[in-house]
Amino acid sequence: MDHETYEDNYISDILKDVKTIAVVGASDNPVRPSYFVMRYMQRKGYRVLPVNPGKAGGQLLGETVYATLGDIPEPVDMVDCFRNSDAIPAIAKDAIAIGAKVLWMQLGVISPEAAELAEGAGLRVVMNRCPKIEFGRLSGEIAYMGGRSRIISSKRNQLLGNRNVKS
Repeated sequence: MDHETYEDNYISDILKDVKTIAVVGASDNPVRPSYFVMRYMQRKGYRVLPVNPGKAGGQLLGETVYATLGDIPEPVDMVDCFRNSDAIPAIAKDAIAIGAKVLWMQLGVISPEAAELAEGAGLRVVMNRCPKIEFGRLSGEIAYMGGRSRIISSKRNQLLGNRNVKS
């Protein structure tokens, strides 16, 4: 797969299928990107489980913080990686071991080795993208003023579907 560009349907299908997201490299600092991505995705109806060994056992945004992906006691659909590219192959192996369906690498995080491992095990892979940005872009939330589409519509957005969306 070409990881330079992604079809909108590929990203949209992932965001529609995913229910539970494990965020590796989660921070309790509200100005850190991992914190506001977790908060945003929670507000869009996703269950977000923080993973940070230094904060394990604590609470973050109402969820228990886990030391590793393997410590999470429930199924995880997507692993969102807020770690440097060198750490991703090991995270990919852990994502495969827990049965995740998607390995998502944040902006600036690129690991062809991890992508090959994950795709070889049947996971969908996204590199160098942010699910918060992609959700906002594909839902039209980023373009409420019609700037992206030049169309103003009252149609319910496909990505929001029947999720319990909080404002």
